[in-house]
Amino acid sequence: MIPEGNLQSNVDRFNGFADNYDQHRPEAPSLVVEIISRYLERNVELVADIGCGTGLSTFIWENAARQIVGIEPNPDMRGKAQHKLETAGTTRAGTISFKSGFSNNLPFEDGTVDVITCSQSFHWMDPESTLQEAGRVLAQGGVFAAFDCDWPPVLQWQIEQAYTELITKADTLLEQEAPVEQQAHKWSKNQHLANLHRSGQFRYTREIVFHNREQCDAARYTGLALSQGGIQSLFKLGNRALDVDIARFVKLVENHFQSRTLDILFSYRMRLGIK
Repeated sequence: MIPEGNLQSNVDRFNGFADNYDQHRPEAPSLVVEIISRYLERNVELVADIGCGTGLSTFIWENAARQIVGIEPNPDMRGKAQHKLETAGTTRAGTISFKSGFSNNLPFEDGTVDVITCSQSFHWMDPESTLQEAGRVLAQGGVFAAFDCDWPPVLQWQIEQAYTELITKADTLLEQEAPVEQQAHKWSKNQHLANLHRSGQFRYTREIVFHNREQCDAARYTGLALSQGGIQSLFKLGNRALDVDIARFVKLVENHFQSRTLDILFSYRMRLGIK
């Protein structure tokens, strides 16, 4: 049994493509650590990275906090994170760990956590119960930060348009093909800041916007699109209705990159609350 307020379909959405996800998705930028540490105004003892996936937002805290715990309910994603930890050597042992868990039932004592992060994950969580639980485990002055990048990353308008159309078509097909009980539910990212404010758990809330420049080739840009959960969910259903669209998108991307590695820009929005 999973805790009340969670959906098994949201957990299952991320089955079976942890390697693809980890290879192509962006690692959380170092600016995340800098911003949050500035608002905390003390040394970071304990970070809880909620919905941590494959650890792309967990490992960035390695040299900035005494203890980092990644919480992830999906066994495939958590297994990939654990594998990365084990193959990284002994330097991370005792500093970083990964545990199975849910955002509204965290394995921490009251008032013991300095920082809670939700990277590309808060929209998969029930905001009311999650923020109540965050208020319970955060220490006074602790920071809750949910941050997401805007899709697609900045490159070229025709490619971005094709990316958005591909994802939209995948989501539409999934609504038609998947049984209702298997369909995941997203809460609106546009309501993140309002939800923080309404929760009554924070003395101060605000939104911070920033960007991060990364290098990218055609394979990665294509992989970013194909790592989206809607497309992966269709693949798992055996639905190949997007094959022609995907082939057209791949060709468009390859024609633009021309075997080059180019800069792309990820635009981020962080919604932050101070306990």
